[in-house]
Amino acid sequence: MEPGSDAPARVERLRVFLVDDHAMFRAGVRAELGAHVEVVGEASTVAEAVARIAATGPDVVLLDVHMPDGGGRAVLDAMRRSHPQVKFLALSVSDAAEDVIGLIRAGARGYVTKTISPDELTDAIRRVADGDAVFSPRLAGFVLDAFAARPDAPVADPELDQLTNREREVLRLLARGYAYKEIAKELFISIKTVETHVSNVLRKLQMSNRYELSRWAADRRLV
Repeated sequence: MEPGSDAPARVERLRVFLVDDHAMFRAGVRAELGAHVEVVGEASTVAEAVARIAATGPDVVLLDVHMPDGGGRAVLDAMRRSHPQVKFLALSVSDAAEDVIGLIRAGARGYVTKTISPDELTDAIRRVADGDAVFSPRLAGFVLDAFAARPDAPVADPELDQLTNREREVLRLLARGYAYKEIAKELFISIKTVETHVSNVLRKLQMSNRYELSRWAADRRLV
C-alpha cells in the first residue's frame, strides 16, 4: 500500500483445522465458517489429524470428541507437547459431563455442542484463539462442579509436571521479562545455574527460545 493511501489494512483471518469423522459435517462447518476464518485443513482420523495439524500449524483446531480410533483426547495427547501454541476447541454432539471434563483436563480450551450457531461458533473460535476458555452454557456448569467438588485438586498437566519446582520458578520469572542476571539475584543462584535451568526447560518442553516459553507460561496462567 502506498504511503498516504486510504486503503484499509488487510486483516489476517484465523487459521482453523477441522477434525471429525463425518465428511458431511466437516463440509457443513467449512461452508459456514469459510467467510470468517481460513480453514487450512481437515482430518477424519487421529493419525491423519496429528500429521496434518503438525504440517499446517493452525491457530485453532475444532475437535470432535468421539471417533473410531481414539477421538479428541488422543489428538490432544499427541499434539500438546510438540505444538503447545495450537489451541483446541471441542465441538461435539456429546454433552456428557465426563466428555467435557476429560477434554478440558487433556488441554482443550473450550467445549461447545454441535447445536451451536455459525455466528456463535465463529465467536468461540476467536475467543479461544485469544486465550479465553469457552463453553456452551450448560457445559460450563459441569466444569465448575468438577473443580468445586475438589477445589484443591490440581488440573493434570503432564508438560508442567515434568518440570522441577526450581525450573518452574525460573520459567515464571523468565515469562515476566526478567533477565538472567535478575533471575539469579531473585532466586539466590548463579547466572550459570539459571542458564542450565532454562536449557533444561527448553529441552523438556521441546521449544527453542524464551519467547515461546513466555507464551506457553502465559497460556497456563503461570505468569
